[in-house]
Amino acid sequence: MTAVPPLTDGDLTLRLLRHDPKVIAFDVENGAPVGTVEVRRTTPGVGLVVWAVENSDAAQRALRLVSEYAFGELGLERLQVEVDPELHSSARVAVRSGFRREGVLRGAAVVEGERRDVAVYGMRVDDPRPDTVTGWTALMDSTLPKKRVIAHVVVRDTGGRVLLCQVSYKKDLELPGGVVEPDEDPATGASREMEEELGTALPLLGVLAIDWLPRWEGWGDAVEILYDGGVHDPSLIDRLQPDGFEIRGISWHAPEKLAGLVSPLNARRLPMLLDAPDQLHNLRNGSPITS
Repeated sequence: MTAVPPLTDGDLTLRLLRHDPKVIAFDVENGAPVGTVEVRRTTPGVGLVVWAVENSDAAQRALRLVSEYAFGELGLERLQVEVDPELHSSARVAVRSGFRREGVLRGAAVVEGERRDVAVYGMRVDDPRPDTVTGWTALMDSTLPKKRVIAHVVVRDTGGRVLLCQVSYKKDLELPGGVVEPDEDPATGASREMEEELGTALPLLGVLAIDWLPRWEGWGDAVEILYDGGVHDPSLIDRLQPDGFEIRGISWHAPEKLAGLVSPLNARRLPMLLDAPDQLHNLRNGSPITS
């Protein structure tokens, strides 16, 4: 067996247990034996880290030691940890050891006859380590919630009607706009979507409403910002150019005639916004938040 000096972190020691082309395993001692940790080579340059250690502090320190050994002495470029999403203590050990949450493999494991999800955490050799500011914030960013942000534009005409689009993917008429891209501010997202959909990005005059949308039809929850696209002559519609793919047509609609044409969400909130366009509406699922 290859001679490897013990790996130490204060009173924690890793002693080589097995070293072959596929698996490098260590006994973990913290005054007394507390478990094992190993690296299993999976594909070239990549290893899977597995541990069975009695307490989280020792497990975290053991993972940090074995990770640096794998990157340095073994020349690996990526390490991966796979845990049951319900085992929160294991997830905390992974994150605090420097592994970023990367996703969930649905139904990827069978435990006691039950098919379970597997959460994947990864670390690259060039990642900032968890004891640095950049490394720690990147770890936290990988685990914290990431809500979708949606930006729509409410465009009115001089008769009080609202501009709605016939989209290709559903029957409900929809406001111009859409999902904000990563690293894009919501106002820019709203303008970009209008440019893509209608060939023109109208000036945004402010925010009409901020709405929170619950989970719906497979979508996760989201925050939606509805911008004021201003009041225009009805002839504006003749100057807009629907893309013909996502947007098949556009038309003006009076607020009292929206029911049945738009989603229940827009049927609740659009008449309210059109009736009071000079105030900021704070909404929850299309209804005012009153307390």
